[in-house]
Amino acid sequence: MDIDVLGPLGVRVNGVAVMPTAPKPRKVLALLALHVDRVLPVDLLIEELWGQRPPRSARTTLQTYILQLRELIGAALQAGAARSAELDPASQDMVSVSAKDVLVTAPGGYLLRGGGGASDVQKFERLAGMGYRAMDAEDFAGAARLLREALSLWSGSALADVQTGAQLEMEVRRLEETRLCALYQRIEADLRLGRHRELLGELTVLVSRYRTHENLHGQFMLALHRSGRRGEALSVYQRLRQALVRDLGLEPSAGLRRLQRAILETSEAPAPAARVLRPEALAGASRDRLVRVD
Repeated sequence: MDIDVLGPLGVRVNGVAVMPTAPKPRKVLALLALHVDRVLPVDLLIEELWGQRPPRSARTTLQTYILQLRELIGAALQAGAARSAELDPASQDMVSVSAKDVLVTAPGGYLLRGGGGASDVQKFERLAGMGYRAMDAEDFAGAARLLREALSLWSGSALADVQTGAQLEMEVRRLEETRLCALYQRIEADLRLGRHRELLGELTVLVSRYRTHENLHGQFMLALHRSGRRGEALSVYQRLRQALVRDLGLEPSAGLRRLQRAILETSEAPAPAARVLRPEALAGASRDRLVRVD
């Protein structure tokens, strides 16, 4: 089974798409796909589908959605087996696998078996982790390459074509934050490599989208300053400060104030910060200061 969630939802069994069109079965599939190879409790699925006030028929209706998904999985298994038989008449790999083997009823919930297939989330996390380790080793070229490859797996917002409830919305936010952290680290690696001018266009868009994200604004200020645009770098700081005070009642962080002073006091570009922020550090330091403007 191949699973894509970093963009529109995509689930394929033996290369054949499994995709319900109705919103609620699609929600169930999305949540199962995000927790592949793990038991998902019935209560959690019900909360995703109906919130805190589910109907009396919730469990029965959920069972109906599971049956619908198994029908789609079964059709995909048959199509995959038929295609394999055409390519290799001796192949019997698909015969013994049923839809119930893929979407399993477990004590207290349901489990979607991945069968060792590809998952874009797992691949993203693996590449991003390698990129962070390259940053630790000061292999900035390797870090930039790995993080760029990780970010290329995204084809839009996570689960872009799924109507999310409380559980899926939380998962989407988590995924988007890991994406933003990888993006920040990739830009940091590019800055270390002296690519400040190449980054200006990208950072212009990013600070407009995330108008109170201090790390991105700091990178934009640094890229502008290194490009000989000192006044614009200071203007970026002032706009950020105004947005922070207006939207959140906060002043810029000490680190950003130090960067502003360094730009004010010297025409030389300050050295990039040595600290590499991990996803959990970004979540703790920046979440309350991040407002996205779409």
